[in-house]
Amino acid sequence: MPGGKKETMLQYVDKIADLIAPQVEGLEKDEIRKMIEIPADSKMGDYAFPCFKLAKILRKAPPLIAKGIAEAIADDPIFEKVEQVNAYVNMFINKEAFAGDVISEVIEKGDDFGKSDIGADRPVVVEYSSPNIAKPFHIGHIRSTVIGASIAKIYDYLGFKVIRINHLGDYGTQFGKMIVAYRHWGNKQDVIDEPIKTLLGYYTKFHEEAEKDPSLEDEARATFTKLEHGEPEETEIWQWFRDESLKEFSRVYDMLGITYDSYAGESFYSDKMPRFVKELEDKGLMEEDDGARLVRLDDYGLTPALIQKSDGSTLYITRDIAAAVYRKETYDFYKNIYVVASQQNLHFQQWIQILELMGYEWARDCVHVPFGLVSLEDGTMSTREGRVVFLEDVLNGAVDKTREIIKEKNPDADPEMVEEVAKAVGIGAVVFNELSNYRIKDYVFSWDHVLNFEGETGPYVQYTYARSCSILRNAGEEVVAKAKEGFDPQYLKGESAHALTSLLYRFPEVILEAGEKYEPSIVTRHLVDIAQAFNKFYHDEHILVDNEDEKVAKVAMVMAAQTAIRNGLDILCMKAPEKM
Repeated sequence: MPGGKKETMLQYVDKIADLIAPQVEGLEKDEIRKMIEIPADSKMGDYAFPCFKLAKILRKAPPLIAKGIAEAIADDPIFEKVEQVNAYVNMFINKEAFAGDVISEVIEKGDDFGKSDIGADRPVVVEYSSPNIAKPFHIGHIRSTVIGASIAKIYDYLGFKVIRINHLGDYGTQFGKMIVAYRHWGNKQDVIDEPIKTLLGYYTKFHEEAEKDPSLEDEARATFTKLEHGEPEETEIWQWFRDESLKEFSRVYDMLGITYDSYAGESFYSDKMPRFVKELEDKGLMEEDDGARLVRLDDYGLTPALIQKSDGSTLYITRDIAAAVYRKETYDFYKNIYVVASQQNLHFQQWIQILELMGYEWARDCVHVPFGLVSLEDGTMSTREGRVVFLEDVLNGAVDKTREIIKEKNPDADPEMVEEVAKAVGIGAVVFNELSNYRIKDYVFSWDHVLNFEGETGPYVQYTYARSCSILRNAGEEVVAKAKEGFDPQYLKGESAHALTSLLYRFPEVILEAGEKYEPSIVTRHLVDIAQAFNKFYHDEHILVDNEDEKVAKVAMVMAAQTAIRNGLDILCMKAPEKM
């Protein structure tokens, strides 16, 4: 990710590379920087520099090279000590200066800690969630929804101008089926009362009946063709289905705290597609095959891409070409990110290749971010057969379970507070569970697993945040104000304090890495590490001690950890409750 200024905090890797460079002729500073490692075991130092690679350049044994470098840089004040261990230079940072530098900056930046201007306000489009209207918003949709929302937040933090798009599945032959089912077996009041569950019932019934009477399929195709041509009756029913579906979807988005800049779905591009069908023709990219029209991609190791069916109707790929060009013309994006299941890998490879063949130089700025699939414990989900787990039910179930736990532990708690915490923690548990694994992994949805609050979970991180808030309340406003003004870092040299400081220092770098890899789980994992390190610090060190200077310094550490956890939860689109 190019551009942008560095953080103001001392960049230790850069400083170390500067110190090593004069000792190693023939290696550029940038190459030295890339060679610097963070040891897995903190007993081996904060940073290590391996010298194997230098043996050929300097014509010396690696341990001798390491010894020479260690002796040359040991006296620099940024180090507590520097050791040569075999072929490695192990460097221990001056803990006091490090703590003073890092914690002061975290407190000073507050809500901006972890943010940077690397993005330079360049537009980034993120498309995510994109459920089909008139179909259930089920547990399978949670992946695109929360992974996409978190990626959008990460790009906010990196200083990009993020445009959030919900590309609704509100077009296609399934709407012909839905309208036919409604006309045959429908009831307006049922749709008003429970839109999605009712429409799902119609969709399921259509497929059951079509097996007995195949003419229903022809009726559905003819109905969709009328919808494509803007026939008033079909359009009115379709618009009603869309409006009712969006009301249901909005309830789930409100629960998750997720908002969008655009709900322009597939239907939005229906009148924009003829331009691209003609463009493909004019550029000689399309050919006929049994009445259908396609683009051959054999030269690129891909199967042919169908652009138009023999009956003249268009497909996803045609709409995606129109959507990508529209987004470029409207937003002039730097990146156009699609958070869509890995099942669609071929589709994205095909249409990005077609965009490139059409001469759009920005085609490779369109990025498909795939993720693994969710299945149920008793097999795969099927909308057609009505076998789904509704996302709203999962979120409500998590809130109910959390409410029970809170009431059990605090029977006299204020009901309003209980409700607020139950929502923040219950929904947070579901979201954190989704974002804690590498996104490409498939997984089996299990109620027990989602609602298990033990171990490295969202509730654990939220509880740690609430604990930090409690400590600061007990410290009192005066001590907190003093900690903001300044503190003596000599009290923050213990092992647990240093481990926590090191994790806080790496937080902005972790956000950058998560952005480069489109991987929110990198932030989630780091957040768990910070929470665990904070709890160890809390366990090892008595914080609210009699010595005023020591108390102020330790309260400053608590404030810094609190800030990082709050900002990390914000990136995951989770709430940070002050009491639990």
